[in-house]
Amino acid sequence: MAKRSSLSIRIVEGKNLPAKDITGSSDPYCIVKVDNEPIIRTATVWKTLCPFWGEEYQVHLPPTFHAVAFYVMDEDALSRDDVIGKVCLTRDTLASHPKGFSGWAHLTEVDPDEEVQGEIHLRLEVVPGPRARRLRCSVLEARDLAPKDRNGASDPFVRVRYNGRTQETSIVKKSCYPRWNETFEFELEERAAEALCVEAWDWDLVSRNDFLGKVVVNVQRLRVAQQEEGWFRLQPDQSKSLRDKGNLGSLQLEVRLRDETVLPSGCYQPLVQLLCHEVKLGTQGPGQLIPLIEETTSTECRQDVATSLLKLFLGQGLAKDFLDLLFQLELRRTSEANTLFRSNSLASKSMESFLKVAGMRYLHGIVGPIIDKVFEEKKYVELDPSKVEVKDVGCSGLHRPQTEAEVLEHSAQTLRAHLGALLSALSRSVRACPAVVRATFRQLFRRVRERFPGAQHENVPFIAVTSFLCLRFFSPAIMSPKLFHLRERHADARTSRTLLLLAKAVQNVGNMDTPASRAKEAWMEPLQPTVRQGVAQLKDFITKLVDIEEKDELDLQRTLSLQAPPVKEGPLFIHRTKGKGPLASSSFKKLHFSLTTEALSFAKTPSSKKSAFIRLANIRAAEKVEEKSFGSSHVMQVIYTDDAGRPQTAYLQCKCVNELNQWLSALRKVSINNSGLLGSYHPGIFRGDKWSCCHQKDRTDRGCDKTRSRVTLQEWNDPLDHDLEAQLIYRHLLGVEPALREKLREPSRSTEAGSAPTGPGQAPEDPLAQLLRVLQDLREAHSSSPAGPPPSGPTRLLELQT
Repeated sequence: MAKRSSLSIRIVEGKNLPAKDITGSSDPYCIVKVDNEPIIRTATVWKTLCPFWGEEYQVHLPPTFHAVAFYVMDEDALSRDDVIGKVCLTRDTLASHPKGFSGWAHLTEVDPDEEVQGEIHLRLEVVPGPRARRLRCSVLEARDLAPKDRNGASDPFVRVRYNGRTQETSIVKKSCYPRWNETFEFELEERAAEALCVEAWDWDLVSRNDFLGKVVVNVQRLRVAQQEEGWFRLQPDQSKSLRDKGNLGSLQLEVRLRDETVLPSGCYQPLVQLLCHEVKLGTQGPGQLIPLIEETTSTECRQDVATSLLKLFLGQGLAKDFLDLLFQLELRRTSEANTLFRSNSLASKSMESFLKVAGMRYLHGIVGPIIDKVFEEKKYVELDPSKVEVKDVGCSGLHRPQTEAEVLEHSAQTLRAHLGALLSALSRSVRACPAVVRATFRQLFRRVRERFPGAQHENVPFIAVTSFLCLRFFSPAIMSPKLFHLRERHADARTSRTLLLLAKAVQNVGNMDTPASRAKEAWMEPLQPTVRQGVAQLKDFITKLVDIEEKDELDLQRTLSLQAPPVKEGPLFIHRTKGKGPLASSSFKKLHFSLTTEALSFAKTPSSKKSAFIRLANIRAAEKVEEKSFGSSHVMQVIYTDDAGRPQTAYLQCKCVNELNQWLSALRKVSINNSGLLGSYHPGIFRGDKWSCCHQKDRTDRGCDKTRSRVTLQEWNDPLDHDLEAQLIYRHLLGVEPALREKLREPSRSTEAGSAPTGPGQAPEDPLAQLLRVLQDLREAHSSSPAGPPPSGPTRLLELQT
């Protein structure tokens, strides 16, 4: 049994931001921090006060986190980035509104005295004294303090105040992980109600000391307990009111916290078996649980339910059968071929999720090179005469205006080249397409052809396939490449227009160049020869794509499984030390790293022979390195044991915070079940004769900070978690249980037979009654678990308004 927490985050847009640049504009981006730890950085939107991001993330983290904060920053090329403002949501606030926040939130000023982080280790005692009892406070150590100095560290000391007296610890220079082990005593006033205040400060020689946080201890409660020891979270100083900084703008967010208590696998088996049995029966089964689930699922949560069901059946090897059942249900209620799969039905949502889970690597192979070329060329492309901007062309100082006809012709040539390259790559990719995707499209093609036979519907089966492949997969990826992990940054205005026009052309090809699609935008006519040729190419591709039999499917699946793709790969810089002693020098060397389910390996180039570096079973932790160690905030360390069992550490530098967190997530996920995972580590490096973080001189000394092995980002290629998906489905069914019970009471169900007998000689039980009984059993299992039962019924959505 495990308690799991996750944050679903959508950063939509900002508005009315203040201008930070001399041009009267800003270059805004967002940093998301969980307990002051940066985990996400959005792309920068250039030269705007009303940026749109539309970026979505899901973060898995331990249930003990305290708050998530969104910082809106202004990027500067030559100086430190400016802070515009922030929005902070505490865990308690999110937990009290399970459907989360949705709406606009005002940005607030970032006050240095509120930007505190870290914890302090205290031992508090009430001890006898010569005249009266005494209050003893032992300040032992602190961890993860905020770096206040330019060297990426602080010079912390602690000030202890009680009943008008103040005592201070010594100063620990250049450390965010100081150890003091100093004890102070105060005479305990029996009737005094004053609290004990422990404050951490950063000492500065010239300017005023910086506040690092404080802990306020209830002395009356300590009198009863007599002794208390542990790590206390540092709190901000909220005693002074904030100055009015004027309007800092607003940020539109959608944030939801989900806490799930995942039971042992055996508890979910009855639910999984019942749903799988229904899928195997298909439309021949009398229970029809899948249609009931679709009928009782609201539009707003249909995507989540579709994704959970899809992942569950994908793990059971029934994704194709599940989607085939949804295809048949959709076709039954569709009378007009031109409306097929156009709604946001469970079939459409499930197919979208399926392509992202099973086909994302395939998408990257086809679309990725085209997107890269568009970004590299940065050409001005426009086909709509009403939007053409005439540019100057020429060389050596001799310029002439480019005519509108020349702009249109050059634009058409560029788009024809991109579209032709994309269609050629697609035509050659039949064997590269995952077998399960091919088999699913085969079922879709066959079902649609059976439902709409005849020459007048010749193109309908092809359009059914392209409605998902082109319109819901390729085209959205072309228009928003960052959201499909094809690029790290959003496109600028010029590149965005090129991508939009290319996506429109792909849609026209996907629609089989129907007269209706041509009539919408007549100015797309210059692309018609390439579109018509593309339709023929696409039909030939689909014919080959769906021409796969069961034996071929199994053989292809087996071949692709032997060529397991890497979990993550890309260039990193590895730290190398040359020489020994005081003359030792260090540097970072660029290599291509590849993480598989077996090992972390590297090579000089992506095509070079790889050398095994670290076996996954030997990884003990993957954590960040504090900035002052190497002068960079994007360095991680992989702590592992070599073949002789000796502890080793590899330092790897990434190019940005997002790449750093993605690598950390991947390493943590593949090693999460390793034995001997560390609970603490050193965020610094051992330089000379001591650790740079806590200044301890024993190299084998216990770590001064806790590891964060449970903090990960969800990615499209994550391993399937069957128990979690079953829990999410159970949670949804629990919310619609009243509607399911109403269905059971309908007179029409009394005449329907079930599909599973309850015992020898007995009539089969209605599958819906079985489902309700399984839900009751799971509810009882949750009630008997230490975490208690999950909430049932609908939960309200809290709206944030300006």
